[in-house]
Amino acid sequence: QTNFNNKPKIMRNSVNKLKGFTILEMLVVFVIIGLLAGLVGPRLWSHADESKVQTAKLQIKMLKGAVLSLYLHIGRYPTNEEGLALLHNPPADENTKPFWKGPYLDEALPLDPWHRSYIYNSTPSRDGQPFSLYSLGADGQPGGADSNADLGYLPPTH
Repeated sequence: QTNFNNKPKIMRNSVNKLKGFTILEMLVVFVIIGLLAGLVGPRLWSHADESKVQTAKLQIKMLKGAVLSLYLHIGRYPTNEEGLALLHNPPADENTKPFWKGPYLDEALPLDPWHRSYIYNSTPSRDGQPFSLYSLGADGQPGGADSNADLGYLPPTH
């Protein structure tokens, strides 16, 4: 029968010393992780803002296509009162209703990447579209720059 507790005292102490990290070693690791997060984090957030802007641009193009398809069927663009809801709901006008072939979107109207509704107006846009369709960007206010800039087919007075 072998008794493992009979190992020399020096051997038992050296094994116990190898079991964990010191507080100083842990602090050094946390400082390194913090520095890396400080360097990489802002770059990741800037890419997230760029992705939201690209998403808004793509959604506006998709909505424009749906509005143009609606126009081909009913012969007019939505009024300000109907707005983009006309892409999902038939018009109240009994003369136009038989020509409506919607819904023109597979799912509900999307919100912009900042969780606000896109703005539709029957006023022609400044770049020649027969209607205005846009998002106010990240800040939700007219004007702005970068991710706060207004996106889409903006009205002439905007």
